[in-house]
Amino acid sequence: MSDSRAAMMTCDGASTPTGVSTRRSALWARIKQDRTMLLLALPGALIFIVFSYLPLLGNVIAFQDYLPFIGIADSPFVGFENFAQLGNDPAFWNAVKNTIVITAVQLVFFFPLPIALALLIHSIMSEKLRRFVQSVVYLPHFISWVIIVALFQQMLGEAGPGGQFLAAIGQEQFRPLSDPDFFKWLVTIQMIWKDAGWAAIIFLAALLSIDDTLYEAAAMDGAGRWQRLWHITLPGIMPVIVVLLILRLGTSLSVGFEQILLQRDAVGAQAAEVLDTYVYFQGVIGGQWGVSAAAGLIKGLVGTLIVVAANRMAKAMGQRGMYAL
Repeated sequence: MSDSRAAMMTCDGASTPTGVSTRRSALWARIKQDRTMLLLALPGALIFIVFSYLPLLGNVIAFQDYLPFIGIADSPFVGFENFAQLGNDPAFWNAVKNTIVITAVQLVFFFPLPIALALLIHSIMSEKLRRFVQSVVYLPHFISWVIIVALFQQMLGEAGPGGQFLAAIGQEQFRPLSDPDFFKWLVTIQMIWKDAGWAAIIFLAALLSIDDTLYEAAAMDGAGRWQRLWHITLPGIMPVIVVLLILRLGTSLSVGFEQILLQRDAVGAQAAEVLDTYVYFQGVIGGQWGVSAAAGLIKGLVGTLIVVAANRMAKAMGQRGMYAL
């Protein structure tokens, strides 16, 4: 009996020191083989660890009455008191409402535009014209929000051409830069102008990966332009669309801190306060570090749940999603 049991353990490589050493040797051989790629990825991994993962440990102050001058170790533990204070704060729920509204508007009107722009650029036959259009639509991404907000103020302000045009057609009462009801559309228009071209880069790369012979075969079978678009192009880039949509949903509660902060005073906190600005004014300005950390923790947890739910929904619809689970 003992001999047969020993033989079974010997056949199972995971149960013997020889099997463990074999796996370790294979692992080191793989690391040695891919050492160049691992070294190239090391700086990015270190950046994520230092600036994204290690700061997660600071979320403990969401359960403390945190005081910066005494540190995390000596700040008193208050449990869920900070979360209860958030629940009773009307400003917090106003920030949640504004964040959801702006997120919904940007998701509906911003996310599809880079796809359409990529399809339009990809359809341009002239290589020189295509590169010129790409350069033009990419350029606004490299302009800071300070300059973009200033440009919109110059263009749509009362003294600018936009303001003069509105006054000429009898719309003196409509001031797009200071109208609270128009604010969510204003920030969406600004984001479209700034980042639609940049967001189209990934879709352009996905379009280039589609085999041209598929289009030639479809054309020979009598498929028109729209049929080729619907049955070849869109299915070809659908995995990329799904992944980017999941990523977009994961960051949906972050709607542009700098952009909104620069224009918040013009329309008031009731219309422009979002979760990011609420955390800033409560924590950095107001000194309520625990409350602001609790709001940030809630935002992070909700974003994680949205990513998990969206990934499972994508898999239920037959897409690959972002990860296996």
